[in-house]
Amino acid sequence: MFEFFKSKNKEENNRAYIFFGSTQADKEERGEIINPYSQEVVASFPKCNAKDTLKALEIAQEASVATKASPLSQRIAWLEDVAKTLQEYLEEFALVLTQEVAKPIAFSRIEVQRAIETIKITAYELAHLHGETIPTDIVPSGKKTLAFYRREPVGVVACITPFNFPLNLVVHKIAPALGAGNAVVLKPTPEAPMTAYLLAKAFIDSKYAIKDALSVVYGDVEVGSTLVQSSIPRVLSFTGSVPVGKIIMSQAGIKKVSLELGGNAATYIDKSADLGLAAQRCAFGAFINSGQVCISLQRIYVNHEVYEAFSQLLAQETQKLKVGSPFEDETFIGPLINDEANERAMSWVQNAINEGAKALCGAKWDENGVFLPTVMSEVTDEMKIVCEEVFAPIVSLIAVESFDEAMTKINNTDYGLQFSIFCNDLKLVQRFINEAQCGGVVINDIPTLRFDVQPYGGTKLSGIGREGPKWALEEFTEIKSIVIC
Repeated sequence: MFEFFKSKNKEENNRAYIFFGSTQADKEERGEIINPYSQEVVASFPKCNAKDTLKALEIAQEASVATKASPLSQRIAWLEDVAKTLQEYLEEFALVLTQEVAKPIAFSRIEVQRAIETIKITAYELAHLHGETIPTDIVPSGKKTLAFYRREPVGVVACITPFNFPLNLVVHKIAPALGAGNAVVLKPTPEAPMTAYLLAKAFIDSKYAIKDALSVVYGDVEVGSTLVQSSIPRVLSFTGSVPVGKIIMSQAGIKKVSLELGGNAATYIDKSADLGLAAQRCAFGAFINSGQVCISLQRIYVNHEVYEAFSQLLAQETQKLKVGSPFEDETFIGPLINDEANERAMSWVQNAINEGAKALCGAKWDENGVFLPTVMSEVTDEMKIVCEEVFAPIVSLIAVESFDEAMTKINNTDYGLQFSIFCNDLKLVQRFINEAQCGGVVINDIPTLRFDVQPYGGTKLSGIGREGPKWALEEFTEIKSIVIC
């Protein structure tokens, strides 16, 4: 039984701890987490260093022998038990998530439910993680043997995760990594240490847990660099920014690296589209989680014949969204993660306005300091709000003469995570699927649409590798070829 939430000690319930394997530890120096909306201290965490990180890695290396030897039935039961714990304490996990990163509580509940589903999908996919026989006598130089390959755990996996989905994105890494029989060292986002701590505790406290299989260390550059540069992890899985991704690639050495580095998601609104549906979905895709989503809709290319009508509809749908306290069930948009993100969003919008763009709505803070959902028009391709990842509730409208012009502009980006099209012309849909330079396309919905069972990842600067349980299991395993003569 997961006992943490039964404690009545409020201060204790706000303290995250290190996990050196299955052993909980603390440090004198601690950092504090301030809720972006209430500005109240909601959590604290021990500040780790390189020495702590190396200790966690060494424990993981020793534990990897036991994790590899563990029966698959135990690992599946382990994942199922953690999913059961999350389901039982869904409301409590959601509240902690909202307290730390100010995600609206309704969406925090959805994130916890998605994490549960991701764990369950991983447990299912583990039963299908297998190899196959190989006909070695297919060529004259070969001979008839019993030859096959199988997948084996890599040993140690290092995981580094971001703030925008601090539960489900951790689950997308550690559930497949542990399920495949690896040991894991997790460095969660500094903005949500309690969320990661409680998830790790659910894994470690499970009656099916493998001793020392999961470690958790908190920190920033020093901890991250130590994980990246160490020779102990065989796989490094990172979700975050392009600049950090480039540093990781330059420092990682010879190991598998999986990177999900964000995007600049776009959609095309064809004249054949259902404009009312498109406007409703685009408002959702642009502003969910205050635009702090790697596949947040940022660029909307609209056929010139329906541009004015769609612009009005989108502005109307945007103004329907409830802005306010993330602790209220009806709130759709809460605050950005910190003041720096707020200032950057306003700066980019103001720069665009100075260069000739217009704000159809938003472009300011409300009385509680929440950046309002902002729809921009008359933008140009060179403006930051168009060509760079904005990671804020800002979306830009661009009129185009044709599908070909839209396709050229959509692909004219250094990113390639997900794009979409709203269109009822089958030939254009087929062309879009073939011509979009990205990891995923969505037809008649927003590029922000993602199901956890799918492969997820991008091209260009959007990253390397794929997440999603089936594909993560491949990332966290290695092929061993066997021949019996």
